[in-house]
Amino acid sequence: MSRIFPRCRIVPLADHQVSVQIDGNERTRWHFGTQYPRPFFFPVNGPSGESLTRMGHPGASNHDHHRSVWFAHNKLLGIDFWSDNTDARIRQKEWLVYEDGDDRAILATRLGWYDGHEPKELVDQMAIVIFRPEANGETLIELQSIFHPTADTIEFQQTNFGFLAVRVARSISEHFGGGKLTSSEGLVGEKDGNGKPNIFGKQARWMDYSGPVLPGAETADGDSKTADTVEGITYFDHPDNPGFPNYWHVREDGWMGASPCMHGPLQTTRAAPLRLRFLLHAHAGPIDPARAETIAKQFATWPAFDVIKSTKSHQQYEIREL
Repeated sequence: MSRIFPRCRIVPLADHQVSVQIDGNERTRWHFGTQYPRPFFFPVNGPSGESLTRMGHPGASNHDHHRSVWFAHNKLLGIDFWSDNTDARIRQKEWLVYEDGDDRAILATRLGWYDGHEPKELVDQMAIVIFRPEANGETLIELQSIFHPTADTIEFQQTNFGFLAVRVARSISEHFGGGKLTSSEGLVGEKDGNGKPNIFGKQARWMDYSGPVLPGAETADGDSKTADTVEGITYFDHPDNPGFPNYWHVREDGWMGASPCMHGPLQTTRAAPLRLRFLLHAHAGPIDPARAETIAKQFATWPAFDVIKSTKSHQQYEIREL
């Protein structure tokens, strides 16, 4: 028998927002209001309750399109869906499923990618996001996307920018804070000791950005303090994604994103729509590579999902495992 108040809940709010709560605490919030060029998740809270992500670049106003965690792409038929400098927009057309549960909660939505000139819908993105609780207040956020073109075929062109972006909190970044970038291949930092690309542009199965989120408390004499609270986000590529393990666009200023189109385009068709899966792990402490490897193996075995018409009463759609 299902509980009336399961551990994991999707809570719709006013002003086009949805709160994701686990054990009564908000882990993240989905914003899909039309005052923004595209939807996004903010905050993404770690076990401490502090957000591990931020809105915008700490030192550059021309990066205000960096909204925490978001879907975008720089070149779809030559159209920029990445920056805020064009009229192209990604809009939520409808939510499909809000599913609560003790082991997971699921948010499924349809997003339209619109050419700002006509405006014409070019792609229908079905986004299915699964939230799973981990021990000690940690969270796993799996983001599955299915891209259906309105034409027979459409091309996401070569670019470093797309499809899932993460901007970490200032204190977690290497340049502005005390954080560290680490890849699954054992590399550390965007650049090496000679200033040449290190992690940037390299292939990896996962990427981690960890750093301080809360300062340690000073003692009464001010001579010493407890250690800062360290948390982070590990971002996993999925073995079924095109190009796995993908190349990564990462920066010491607090940015990371897998780049399936870094060295070439990807097509999506009506007959075989493009499917992508990524996972974010909001974790306590610095990166634990052994644990990250365990989660990567688990992620590889989890089922993909689709949304179908529901046969249940008072429900339009339901989630189906593929």
